[in-house]
Amino acid sequence: MLLDTASLYYRAYFGVPDSVKAPDGTPVNAVRGLLDFIGRLVQDHRPDDLVACMDADWRPHWRVELIPSYKAHRVAEETESGPDLEETPDTLAPQVPIIETALDAFGIARVGVAGYEADDVIGTLTARASGPVDIVTGDRDLYQLVDDARQRRVLYPLKGVGTLQVTDEAWLREKYGVDGPGYADLALLRGDPSDGLPGVPGIGEKTAAKLLDAYGDLAGIIAAIDDPKSKLTPTQRKRLDESRPYLAVAPKVVKVASDVPLPAFDPALPKVPAQPELVEALAHRWGLGGAVSRLSSALHA
Repeated sequence: MLLDTASLYYRAYFGVPDSVKAPDGTPVNAVRGLLDFIGRLVQDHRPDDLVACMDADWRPHWRVELIPSYKAHRVAEETESGPDLEETPDTLAPQVPIIETALDAFGIARVGVAGYEADDVIGTLTARASGPVDIVTGDRDLYQLVDDARQRRVLYPLKGVGTLQVTDEAWLREKYGVDGPGYADLALLRGDPSDGLPGVPGIGEKTAAKLLDAYGDLAGIIAAIDDPKSKLTPTQRKRLDESRPYLAVAPKVVKVASDVPLPAFDPALPKVPAQPELVEALAHRWGLGGAVSRLSSALHA
């Protein structure tokens, strides 16, 4: 089980009231929400391995070089060396180090790699896995990794952690008319304002799905631009032709990496906290006794 950690603690932050605070008044709603989220996932799914994948760089420079608008609207401050600073709610940013310390204290593997997003870590671990993989994320970008033959699916939280949409190829075809790899082509054609991806003007989700159904994949659509016998409308042909520079670079930006140089780590789901004294100290310091107890029980069960 691979966790898109930032996606999940963002959801926890907005899903758990900010009245949940430490004894000193510091909000810890994202921390408590994430720990309860993980506890419920462990309880319901009992994965052999569990990896909390992290954004060491939420806006990698190599993606920005290809499409400068990539996540540009979410930049709070540009930096000369290291990742740009992302706009984050004032009361969420201080909770992230607490989350990281808590994961380490429990012994839950936490993996991030400089120059890459959590999605890329997830893509690489998914590519390397020899057995079934469940990806837990609130980010639809990772639908591209769905693969029934290799038992790769996405668990997408709909309402808290109790209701998860199980995204497999049947669900993708019903909803979007594509399979996992086709979702990446669909996303880059239609664009994604939340990620600063412009897409092809005039090509929305339904048109993108129809084009992919007709021509197979992005390469097939590009070939159709130059084929006078293809059934592209004059407007579609013109817009796609004018978008060639974007279409040449967009796949590298949209598709998750599968070759990230990962550090050595132990993905095994712990049965007991790796650092019980630190877990106890965190519970006391931040008023997390209930969440810590629930996660500990889930791990031990």
